[in-house]
Amino acid sequence: MTLSEIEQQHGFTYPALYRQLERDGMLAVGEYGPDWYKLVYPTLTERPTLLLHADDFELLNIEAVAAEAETLLDTDDYRQIDPAFQFIPFAQTGAGDHYCFFASSEQDGEMPIVLLWHDENEARYLAKNLQDFLLHMLLNSIADQDTYNGVSDEAFKEQLTKTLGTHARYLTARQADVLQALLARDIVDYDVLLPKGRKEAHRGLLTDMELASLRAELIPYEKFDSGFAYSTAG
Repeated sequence: MTLSEIEQQHGFTYPALYRQLERDGMLAVGEYGPDWYKLVYPTLTERPTLLLHADDFELLNIEAVAAEAETLLDTDDYRQIDPAFQFIPFAQTGAGDHYCFFASSEQDGEMPIVLLWHDENEARYLAKNLQDFLLHMLLNSIADQDTYNGVSDEAFKEQLTKTLGTHARYLTARQADVLQALLARDIVDYDVLLPKGRKEAHRGLLTDMELASLRAELIPYEKFDSGFAYSTAG
C-alpha cells in the first residue's frame, strides 16, 4: 500500500508536509512487535523518526495507516463514526486512541489534527495543521522529562538535541530557533496544579505555564483542546 493508494481509496489528499516526511524516511518505523523496542528502536535513535521520543505517541507505518483507516470506516466498528466525518489516522496512543488528519474539515489548505478517543464519543482538536502539531508535540516533550522511566538529564537533552536535528527542517525558522534556545536552558523541577488543590511534580526545560504561553504565541488555534462528538451511536 502507498500513500497515493490510500488517497485514491478514501478520496482525499495528504498534506504536502506528510508526503515530504514519507520521502525523507521519517515515517519508516518498521513493524511493531514484541521485539520492536529491543531490535528496531535502537536503530532509530541516532536520527529519530517522526516524534520518536514523544510521550504516548506511536507512529503508524503506511500499512498500519491503511488498515486503521479501513477500520474507522467499517459500519460494524463499535465507534460508529458519523459518515459526515473523515478521519485518517497516522499515529496512536498506547491506549489505542488515534491521532488523525481531520480530512473532512480541511479549509484553505489547512487540515486539522485531532485525537480520536477510542473509549468515549469525543474527538479533540490539537492543531490546525501538521506543522503546528509537530511543534505542539515537541514543546510537550521539552517540558516533560520522562522521569517515570528513569531517563537521566543527560539522556533527556541528548534525545531532544537529536530530535531537533531531524525535525527542524519541517518547522518555520522562528519555531526552530525557539526550540534551539530552549535546549540551552537548565532543567527545572515544577508543579502542575490539578483540581481540588492537588499538585503533580514534573521536570523539564520549561514549565507548563511557559508551554501554554509559547503555544499561544507560536501556534495560536481557537479550537485547541476543544472537543466534539464523532459517533452516530446513541
